[in-house]
Amino acid sequence: MTMFDLSDRVALITGSTKGIGRSIAARMAQAGAKVTVSSRKGDVCDEVAEEINRHWAANGGEAVAIPCHVGKEDQLESLVNQTLERYGKITTLVPNAAVNPYHGPSAEIPMSAFDKILETNVRSTFNLCRLVLPHMVERGEGGSVTLIASIAGLKGSVDLGAYAISKVAEHQMARNLAVENGPHGIRVNAIAPGLIKTDFAQALWTDPQRLAAVENTLPLRRLGDPDEVAGAVLFLASDAGAYVTGQVLNVCGGSSVV
Repeated sequence: MTMFDLSDRVALITGSTKGIGRSIAARMAQAGAKVTVSSRKGDVCDEVAEEINRHWAANGGEAVAIPCHVGKEDQLESLVNQTLERYGKITTLVPNAAVNPYHGPSAEIPMSAFDKILETNVRSTFNLCRLVLPHMVERGEGGSVTLIASIAGLKGSVDLGAYAISKVAEHQMARNLAVENGPHGIRVNAIAPGLIKTDFAQALWTDPQRLAAVENTLPLRRLGDPDEVAGAVLFLASDAGAYVTGQVLNVCGGSSVV
């Protein structure tokens, strides 16, 4: 469908070698986009890019592997510059890389863990947007940014306090950047996934009893799949989402309403 066609788009996606990020990269390439696959490990980036090229070259999709540690500003700058050198533009940005090194009450979190969460999930995301958005503005042809946040940013949390703080910051980041860049035709949104079958939630979905207990609280009675988040990102990146900006889209099986 032409409304979802990304054949003229160049997408830069961080944290795109596994889980949600990997699905986003693959589905964008399937829709015809050129994508930059990026995470810290170069060999894994190469593996994912090669797989995408094998599967989706016939659709016009293409992937290039550019390793990057998002916490290092010089590597972020290199990631953006290398993508621009290869493709000449960045039309679509998906800052997906995030960490959560601590699970437990806020009173016991080491400040080093708190700092790492904010450094990666907030500062690095903001910095990547700061590096890419001026290029979109200069091109004068619009663009889209989709931050991968979390429904953890919608509720209080007993065990994910610092992570939740970082994710609600991304919700507000999307709103601020949408207001600032909307006059240039650039849309900025955030997606708030719920419980998705990724490594992040593996301890939950590999335990049948815990999984059943959680699924019974969800209106759809199941966890989500990374592809279901990728579908929402595809919508926001495409012409189908051309009038959507400054929003937080919950992809959570209804958990945000119960």
